[in-house]
Amino acid sequence: MTNTDDLEDSSAPLIEHLAELRTRLIRAMIAFVIGMVICFSFGGAILDFLLIPIEKTMRDLGNPNPVMQYTAPQEYFFTLIRISMVGGLALSFPVIAHQLWRFVAPGLYRNEKSAFLPFLIASPALFLLGAAFAHFVVIPLAMAFFLGFSDFPSFVSALLSGEEATQSADHGIDIVFNGKVNETLDITLKMIVAFGLCFQLPVLLTLMGKAGLATAAGLRNTRKYAVVGILVVAALVTPPDVTTQIILFTVVYGLYEISIFLVARVETKREETLRAEGYYDDEDEAEEDDPLMAEFDEDEDSDEGKA
Repeated sequence: MTNTDDLEDSSAPLIEHLAELRTRLIRAMIAFVIGMVICFSFGGAILDFLLIPIEKTMRDLGNPNPVMQYTAPQEYFFTLIRISMVGGLALSFPVIAHQLWRFVAPGLYRNEKSAFLPFLIASPALFLLGAAFAHFVVIPLAMAFFLGFSDFPSFVSALLSGEEATQSADHGIDIVFNGKVNETLDITLKMIVAFGLCFQLPVLLTLMGKAGLATAAGLRNTRKYAVVGILVVAALVTPPDVTTQIILFTVVYGLYEISIFLVARVETKREETLRAEGYYDDEDEAEEDDPLMAEFDEDEDSDEGKA
């Protein structure tokens, strides 16, 4: 066999993998386009759902008819396009994940498949949990914090008197909120995506623990650095108000502690597997953990050196 034949034989599997990758990408793209079209068909309803927190906040502050505006002819259309892209990605994610799994699974061992598949299922579930937490808890608090300043005097007087806040004033200038659809949607989508990604922390750290890239002891020792990192992330991805930053920090730090517990569970299962297969010696571990045995071994080694 010549060198040319060797090159042709070695390139054949690569061409097959590239063809398989192309097929998976095409199917994933088709699923994304279909999901995008479906979401665009219901774009108005999805936008109304995303604007529920700010609508409720405006009504609570005394506005009986909340109104959002757009100032360019194409603004509302491109707003629906953005919503359909994000929603299409969410709808098509099961298909995209399935295509990814079908491409990666043939190269994995049976135990690797059983270890990777739960994380593939947990990742979208945690993302949806983080997105729901942001939409129903964090965004209403942020909107109430910011919009409360526009009518703060009348809102406080209404609270003290127990009467409904009035929209008219005898003197001065009324400061009202004229919200733009795209700017409000920017804040909402940013918060949803940020909390959804932050909720992926247990999945990421547990996968690193399974791969041997992270340990429970190491995560415990780096708590102070994790606190600083989480504070920086909370300051970057949330609006500049203390309430949402504290909420994001509390949630992400709680997920960090949960990740430590999950990584410790992974390490315990790995030790049990190694012990069952005969690769783990309890006596050696006991000698390493016992300081008296370690001191005895050192004394014995020194006596042998003197002899």
